[in-house]
Amino acid sequence: MKKILLLTLALSAFIGKIDAQSIGLKSNLLYSASLSPNMGIEIGLGAQTTLDISAGFNPFTFSKGRQWKHWLVQPEFRYWTCERFNGHFVAGHLIGGGFNVGNVDFFPFSIWDSLENYRYKGHALGVGVGYGYAWMLGKRWNLEAEVGLGYAHAWYDQYECRDCGDKIGSGGKNYWGVTKLSISLVYLF
Repeated sequence: MKKILLLTLALSAFIGKIDAQSIGLKSNLLYSASLSPNMGIEIGLGAQTTLDISAGFNPFTFSKGRQWKHWLVQPEFRYWTCERFNGHFVAGHLIGGGFNVGNVDFFPFSIWDSLENYRYKGHALGVGVGYGYAWMLGKRWNLEAEVGLGYAHAWYDQYECRDCGDKIGSGGKNYWGVTKLSISLVYLF
């Protein structure tokens, strides 16, 4: 927490004067429900604009050798229709991350065939647009929801099994669809 506060102070010094509700710390509850620790910071740039930078990861291997290891960074520029941190907003975001997944079945949500039989290790980059809404719960607390659509390209190596075996190929996948889905609890200061 100390590192986050120091980062926040450094960012606010770069932006200028700190005033009420110019910075928000957040956690995506949907991402947390997938056992993926995450944190975001949103910085007020203007009366109706903010920069949101969210990151998360999942370093765990689950029972029966299932793994869904990944990391993700998602910077996003937001335009608020009324005032920042309140009401409707539209956004443009970038996506970057890495993954090492195998022995899981996400049907029908997987972009890979036979994910339960093979392991895929690689990286992805993408871009998208989003719409969201923030409800003020109190002076310092918000609840925020957002859905984003866009494009991502993944490049990967495919392996015979989850934690062993030979590399059997490399490839790339293009994805069009949901690039952001969040219900976040936000603390403003």
